[in-house]
Amino acid sequence: MASVLVLNGPNLNLLGTRKPEVYGRTTLADVEELCRQTAGKLGLDVDFRQSNHEGQLIDWIHEAGPAVRAGELIGAVYNPGAHTHTSVAIRDAIEGVSLPVIECHISNVHAREEFRHHSFISPVARGIIVGFGVLGYALAIEGLHRLGADNG
Repeated sequence: MASVLVLNGPNLNLLGTRKPEVYGRTTLADVEELCRQTAGKLGLDVDFRQSNHEGQLIDWIHEAGPAVRAGELIGAVYNPGAHTHTSVAIRDAIEGVSLPVIECHISNVHAREEFRHHSFISPVARGIIVGFGVLGYALAIEGLHRLGADNG
């Protein structure tokens, strides 16, 4: 069975307690369960990961590219957190392994501080979902699955 990789960047381990007025009270464990339910309905497994370390995320992206080519993985749903606005290295990793990525943000980053309006990830993403709360993860999985079906 193919799977979808769900990556979460820095500070997403604090979901449910960090700025609940922006991100809500749903925990990362709740998001993982939502992803598993959504993927299961589509016949997919989920590999759900979170790291506060840029290098770890890059290593996982490097592993994911060959897994897509082998047909084991359909791509990644990725909430890069603050790395969205800072990491050329993550952008280059996604591009370098041709990883199909749906960039996902819980809040509407365009309605927030100016520095959050620019994404290094967006130019190499297949799609972007912002501002739907944690439901965005489910929408991203469904979108990634649909993109794969349309190309297959």
